[in-house]
Amino acid sequence: MSGEAVIEVRGVRTAFGDHVVHDGIDLDVYEGEILGLVGGSGSGKSVLLNEILHLISPTEGDITVFGHDISDMTSDERDELDRRRGVLFQGGALFSQLTVLENVKAPLRRHADLPNAIMDEIARMKIAMVGLGQEAAGKQPFDLSGGMRKRVGLARALVMDPDILFLDEPTAGLDPIGAAEFDHLIKQLSDILNLTVLMVTHDLDSLFAVCDRVAVLADKKIVAVAPPRELIHHKHPWIHEYFSGPRGRAALAGEGETAQTLSSGGTGDS
Repeated sequence: MSGEAVIEVRGVRTAFGDHVVHDGIDLDVYEGEILGLVGGSGSGKSVLLNEILHLISPTEGDITVFGHDISDMTSDERDELDRRRGVLFQGGALFSQLTVLENVKAPLRRHADLPNAIMDEIARMKIAMVGLGQEAAGKQPFDLSGGMRKRVGLARALVMDPDILFLDEPTAGLDPIGAAEFDHLIKQLSDILNLTVLMVTHDLDSLFAVCDRVAVLADKKIVAVAPPRELIHHKHPWIHEYFSGPRGRAALAGEGETAQTLSSGGTGDS
C-alpha cells in the first residue's frame, strides 16, 4: 500500500474486568484510503474505533494518529487533532434541540474563531455538499428522514475540512437504495477531498462499493487486511463464511451494477 500510515495501532489489548475484547491488535490506516473494519457481533469493532478516537483507553498498547501518541498529547495537540478529524456516529448523533444549520456549525463554534455569517456560509456549503437542499438548514432533526439525518451528521463531520473521516455503521437503518446512495456519496467525497476514511460496518455492499481494503477483527485480533475481493478466498472460517456466503456473493455480483446505476443517478432522502 502506497502512502504514509496516518493511524498506527500496535499491540492493543482491551479488557473489561475478566472479559478480554482485544488481545494484540495491530493495524495501519494509510493516507487517502478507505479502510473498512468488520467483525462478528461483540468482536469489538466500535470499541477499537472509540479507542482510536481516544474516547476510551486500551488496557495495553499504543495508538498514534498523525505520528502523535494519543495517550500522551498536550491540550493544544488534542485540539489540533480534533480539527483534523471528523466523526459520523451511528444514527447521526445530532442535537435534537438545534436546527440542521446549528448542528453543522457546532464544530466551528468550538474550534474556529470566525464571524457567525462566515460560519453560516461554511455550514450551508457542507449541507449542499452532502446532497441536501438549503431548505433543510432550518429544520429540526425530528423533521428529517433517517437518511437525511445521516447526511446532516456527515456535513457536520466535514465542516472543519478534516483529513480523516471516521464512520460508525454509516448505512445502518437505511433501505438498500438509500444505503447505496450513501456509499456513493462517501466514495465521491473521499475522492474529491482526498480524505482518509476508517469505516466500521457490517454492510457487505458498502465494503465492495467503497473500500480499498478491509480489516477483519476476529479471535480478538486483526486476522486479515486486504482488498475485499481478495478476502473471498480467505481460509479463516469467519472470513470465509462472511464473504463467501449468499450475502457476500450477492454483494459481489451487484458491485458493478450498483456503481453503474449510481453514476448516472442522483441522491435520495431515504
